[in-house]
Amino acid sequence: MTQHSMFSIETVAPKIRRVTFTNAPVNVVGADTVVQLLNVVDELSKDERVQVVVFDSGTPGYFFNHADLGQVPELLALNGADGTPTWVELVTRLSSAPFVSIASIRGRTRGGGDEITLAFDLRYASLEEAVFCQPEVAIGIVPGGGGSDRLARLLGRDRALEAVLTSEDYDAERAEKYGWVTRAVPDAELDDLVNGVAARIASFDRASVLGAKAQINRSTLPPVADLRASWAEFAESVKWPGFQARVPQLGKAIAEVGLDEIERNLGYYAGLINQQA
Repeated sequence: MTQHSMFSIETVAPKIRRVTFTNAPVNVVGADTVVQLLNVVDELSKDERVQVVVFDSGTPGYFFNHADLGQVPELLALNGADGTPTWVELVTRLSSAPFVSIASIRGRTRGGGDEITLAFDLRYASLEEAVFCQPEVAIGIVPGGGGSDRLARLLGRDRALEAVLTSEDYDAERAEKYGWVTRAVPDAELDDLVNGVAARIASFDRASVLGAKAQINRSTLPPVADLRASWAEFAESVKWPGFQARVPQLGKAIAEVGLDEIERNLGYYAGLINQQA
């Protein structure tokens, strides 16, 4: 097993790895998370034995959660040598990685964390535990990590607009109905489903698996130029007065009812702070 402070890599079988994300208490995604996860993707991509990678969480109640608002300046400052935002590089590399990525989702998956999750190849969710949300509009900004670009392709225009513009929490049943996840199953069945799919894909010829993935990517993924544009629009939106006004309101709500309550019901509270503004 390889350890990257927030990420552990476990060899499940010769061709299967499991990457567990743990950033207690609520698995927020910061600049440090992005750098570490990109390193994980690089490490796994260089290992030709790896054919399937399962991503899960070591923090109960949370999968990949929203971006850490305290690290937004650091996130915006992360850029490659050619000027590509590191976030864009991460989600692009994930989608095009020379392995099949499978998300095993238990818990809240929102904002930037949902945008990472949408970059995985397959997403299996616990009916009892998984929750999805793009809360950006409710706090006065726009999605920047590819959420709107990918949801429009997965859900269709109207449902993507509903998800992004309402900033509501979606349970796993509705997420499956809309196409947000590959499949939602009872929590007791999630591990067997994920492990079975991983083992089946790992048993196939690697060239045919990656060749088929490349064909489907060509037909379905948003162009990198669109991802860059969305990131630039997000970067601009953090300067908007609406966001600057809502961040203190969110901080006040956290102080009044507690971080755990806010995080567990973020869709509700994100709407409430707008009604009280």
